[in-house]
Amino acid sequence: MEAFLRSLAGEYEVRAPVALEDGTRVFGRVSEGTLALSGGPVLSKPTAVFFPQFERVFTYRDGVVVMERPSSLPLLVVGFTAADAESLAFVDEFFRTDYPDDLYLSRREHAVIAVVSGRCGKGGEFLKIAGGKCDLELICEGERFVAVPYSIAGKGLAAKIGGGERVDDDVLEGLRRESDALPTDDEELLRRASNLLQKDKVPDEFWEAISDRCIACTSCNLVCPTCTCFEVFDRVKVSEVERNRMWDSCQLGGFMREASGHNPMGREFQRTRRRIHHKLAADVTRWETISCFLCGRCDEACPTGIGIKAVCREMVEKYG
Repeated sequence: MEAFLRSLAGEYEVRAPVALEDGTRVFGRVSEGTLALSGGPVLSKPTAVFFPQFERVFTYRDGVVVMERPSSLPLLVVGFTAADAESLAFVDEFFRTDYPDDLYLSRREHAVIAVVSGRCGKGGEFLKIAGGKCDLELICEGERFVAVPYSIAGKGLAAKIGGGERVDDDVLEGLRRESDALPTDDEELLRRASNLLQKDKVPDEFWEAISDRCIACTSCNLVCPTCTCFEVFDRVKVSEVERNRMWDSCQLGGFMREASGHNPMGREFQRTRRRIHHKLAADVTRWETISCFLCGRCDEACPTGIGIKAVCREMVEKYG
């Protein structure tokens, strides 16, 4: 697989989970480390390949605005999970609606997504099969990956992989049944928590207690695939001005502070409540979907144990 991805360098900008020298898994170029498809979700925002943490929007020089342009090669992203693919579909809709985001869409256009699923999670844990919302799925049977295409681009890649024996339909059906049998407790937990928030049944005292444990490290936002907030600032140089944008965090004190100095989210418990309410209630109203897709990253990254699943569990135990 690593050799195959390297062979695509002239056709795509390839991004995949690679293990660095210290063992850290990141989404990077295959040349930057050892391909590491197994191990579960990479602990970083997967949608950053289209919406990077920091990027230049344009440069203004001598009365001329020069917009940033993406690479001429389309992106091939290998190693998303099924939850990541659902997250990407939500973020696609977010950046396309009302005021289409050219920077995001220029990278997303013609990009090819390959999901990894099956018996390749941490310790061999079975990862949910996406069954769509991607171009190609690599389903781990144990010692090999089965390539299942869903789009024209996916079929093209599957044909290029070659060299593999045909997988029996019964094997694929067995893997799908194993995926369908995975527990759904977390989905039910989110639905119950969402219902509580939509009915305004969670008092401020709960959020004050939760926010007392928040150290505003912003890890939750830095790893969440559906967090989309950013700020824009200009960098003035001698002969030019650069306009840049960078991720922002709803956990920071200045997140909603206005030019007048007024801050409608000036108290920490309000910001902590917003982080959860946004995904479980506000987005349900606007987009008709809970925008947490249970990738598990915030619960793994939070040093004080207030990732979204942990908070929902406390919420449901107390008020549900």
